[in-house]
Amino acid sequence: MSHRLRRRAQIAAGLALAVTAVAIAACGGSNDPITPATTTDAQVQAAWTEIGANNQVIVRAITTAGTCPRIAINGAFSTMALRAPATTVAQRPTASAAADSKPSVFAVTACETLLASSATDVFVGGRAMPLPKAAPQRIAVLADTGCRLKKADNAYQPCLDTNAWPFATIAATIASMKPDLVMHIGDYHYRENACPTDIAGCKDSPWGYGWDTWAADFFTPGAPLLAAAPWVVTRGNHEECARAGQGWSRFLDVRPFSAAMSCDDPANDNGGNVSDPYAVALGSDTQIVLFDSAKVGTAGLPTTDYKFPIYQDQFRKVAAIAADTTKTTLFANHHPILAFAPLAGAAPAPGNTGLQAVMKTLNPVTYYPDGVKIALHGHVHDFQAISFSTNHPATFVTGNGGDNVDVNLPDPLPAGTTPAPGAVLDKITHTNTFGFMMMERSGSQWLYKAYTKTGVLLTTCVPNGSKIACDKTGFLAPS
Repeated sequence: MSHRLRRRAQIAAGLALAVTAVAIAACGGSNDPITPATTTDAQVQAAWTEIGANNQVIVRAITTAGTCPRIAINGAFSTMALRAPATTVAQRPTASAAADSKPSVFAVTACETLLASSATDVFVGGRAMPLPKAAPQRIAVLADTGCRLKKADNAYQPCLDTNAWPFATIAATIASMKPDLVMHIGDYHYRENACPTDIAGCKDSPWGYGWDTWAADFFTPGAPLLAAAPWVVTRGNHEECARAGQGWSRFLDVRPFSAAMSCDDPANDNGGNVSDPYAVALGSDTQIVLFDSAKVGTAGLPTTDYKFPIYQDQFRKVAAIAADTTKTTLFANHHPILAFAPLAGAAPAPGNTGLQAVMKTLNPVTYYPDGVKIALHGHVHDFQAISFSTNHPATFVTGNGGDNVDVNLPDPLPAGTTPAPGAVLDKITHTNTFGFMMMERSGSQWLYKAYTKTGVLLTTCVPNGSKIACDKTGFLAPS
């Protein structure tokens, strides 16, 4: 048995034997060698690992206890730091009518610990925390995973049906493939309004923006995948302040928590809805830039909008990061920039015109800075792999992670169809089948593989600079 496995076994055994120490641990003494595993396990609702700016590793936990749980790092125990206390947030204006909204109840405590690079064994509540690998070989990519309950669209997805809402299946499938890293590109939460009592498929579902809904929509079905690997996260439009931003800031945002960015007070929304881009290294030769486009919207963005100069500045920061020629730079944000949105009975809509307008002020022809080779997005509920004959980054859309899929794109696309002025399409591979993508190391490059929800391989795409070549083109029909 290796030293690392022996250490994990020793720690796990110590935690299991800790049942006899309940009375001692209750005193909270700093010299307590262990915490009672049975008590902590019952109270810790979720525990996972994230990677933030500068590859900072963050362990998070959510507990029903009023205090944070103990954490074991390389055999030494301490108490996790409080991130956000349990609270009920008064009802605020939301994306829904006031009659279809309610206060957000967070009857849980959010806790965190920042790990040093020397951490090799980490346990929270008896659970071994997944830790990042210096050179990840397999990275899962997914987005738009929640179950849609939205009165304004009369959309009530059958959340109780794992075929109609397959996020739990997708999470279990990916976990079985043993990824080294999971990348979620936004929209974790969709249960905004109450399910009507006469719709059996979502009857009695939690709704609103409190912990019970976050648990039902993300943390419970995603538990196997949260346990399988560290996560890299960015937010989507469903996590902006007038929607599920309160839970995003408490649970998933990699930045320190503060009242100003909590989305609790609408007066702070302009600041709470934006955050600076940052890079995460994917080994020594690849990095991905995470960009927050949660509040960009889908319409054009006028220069007078407060976000226009903010996004301009943020894309300058992206360019500075991508200027590192020793690394291949990938870019990830929720809203597709050089991809399509299918429309029933009509030609597909182009990419996000608001971000395009901002980007053209900095890079009038290519939109992206030269260093960006491949872009990853969600938001549109399908899979797209797009390569251009012009000098534009290849683009993947992976928004088929659980929410209602969109209609299929026209196949083939009408001649001359483009996601943005000047971007000439070469090839597109697409499907509106539920699933996910996996990035897999192959020597000095990554292969991009699309899978169905149960792990059936649909296509493999091979990059060459800013181009990709997939082994299948057009619509991918699942077998």
